[in-house]
Amino acid sequence: MSKVSNILARKGNQVATVSPDTSVIDALRMMAEKNIGSVVVAENDQFLGILTERDYSRKVILLGRNSTKTPVSEIMSSDFPAVATTDSIEHCMQLMSARHIRYLPVMIDNKLAGIISMNDVVTETILNQKETITQLENYLQS
Repeated sequence: MSKVSNILARKGNQVATVSPDTSVIDALRMMAEKNIGSVVVAENDQFLGILTERDYSRKVILLGRNSTKTPVSEIMSSDFPAVATTDSIEHCMQLMSARHIRYLPVMIDNKLAGIISMNDVVTETILNQKETITQLENYLQS
């Protein structure tokens, strides 16, 4: 059974981070430069939340807010359940589906160890299925 640690081992635990007072436009520029869909909002190594493209579209564009003057702290999402490196991929899928979220913070001793996305979870599931198929093929051929 695959664990969150497998995802972090494959993709690494580097996360793009901004401070809560960073303007939304600056956070969006960082996301565009790094070709990512979210950034972590943190202060003094304390995880505060995640700013996503969805947050931007729903809380800035649709409400007519100014991207240059609005700090990320005003629109970030902060109600994320944390997962541990020992949690199963299935558990993460259930959390994401039940809470309608695309990202989960991975915590070790109350410190952010990484972020996993729905894409990461799907990719890990596909890799596991391919491995199972290969094992079954090898078994049948032996």
